[in-house]
Amino acid sequence: MQRKVIISCAVTGSADSPGKNPAVPVTPVEIAKSCVDAAKAGAAVVHIHVRDPKTTKPSMEGALYREVVERIRASGTDVVINLTTGPGARFEHDPDDPTKAGPASTMRGPEDRVRHVQELRPDICSLDMGSMNMGSRVFINTPDHLRTMAIAIREAGVLPELEVFETGHLLLAKKMIETGHIKGPGMFQICLGIAWGQPATPEAMSYMRNLLPPASPWFAFGISLHQFPMVAQAVLLGGHVRVGLEDNLYLEKGRLAPSNAALVEKAAHIIEVLGDQVATPADAREILGLQASRN
Repeated sequence: MQRKVIISCAVTGSADSPGKNPAVPVTPVEIAKSCVDAAKAGAAVVHIHVRDPKTTKPSMEGALYREVVERIRASGTDVVINLTTGPGARFEHDPDDPTKAGPASTMRGPEDRVRHVQELRPDICSLDMGSMNMGSRVFINTPDHLRTMAIAIREAGVLPELEVFETGHLLLAKKMIETGHIKGPGMFQICLGIAWGQPATPEAMSYMRNLLPPASPWFAFGISLHQFPMVAQAVLLGGHVRVGLEDNLYLEKGRLAPSNAALVEKAAHIIEVLGDQVATPADAREILGLQASRN
């Protein structure tokens, strides 16, 4: 039987990418439009960060999230909305005093990181399930902070997307399901190819998949040149897929992606070539156990 495969589109992220590809959306109007266009191309889920419209840098401003969400909901699309909670966890040392945070640190308390989720009540929000070196900085998600965030997400009636960048993150997520902080079986996003996490290889994805709780719906993605090979691998292993300009700026080698929609269309083609179907938002809600559209 054909399986219905969900495409999630991560439309902008927080990397310094707008200067590298002008298709990366920055303003709330651009981000919302990119989400709607991705949905029309076949994305059932849109994963959303926001940026300061003046600087293009990542932002945690609640008003920016609100404008994006309200614009998507007003568009008439029933796409599943997934808001990030990743911002507020970057740390680097002060070069003159390693006991203090440096100027690029963005550390915030767990309450700040989920406030927009509590206020806007999207269908899904991400929850990064551990700490790791990420480039030259540290991405810090302590167990205590994660438990606080998980409780707030659960009380808001939002499904947490459990982002796992390495095996230890997955094991911590399983423990928090056992303790009741996260409702089982959990929905997982296997994140591959980010330095210095799990590599974007078939073996790594298979290993992570095999550690998941039984019956857990799961997605996977690879960054940069690994994006589309990992789409195919996730489909073959029974998972769902993520693409988008957060993770990859190119449609193919040497050719910048003209839009998030173009990346979604290519992922949809891979799914169909492999014999499966692209899931609609209604399909995604059924697969993930979500309520009817809040839009």
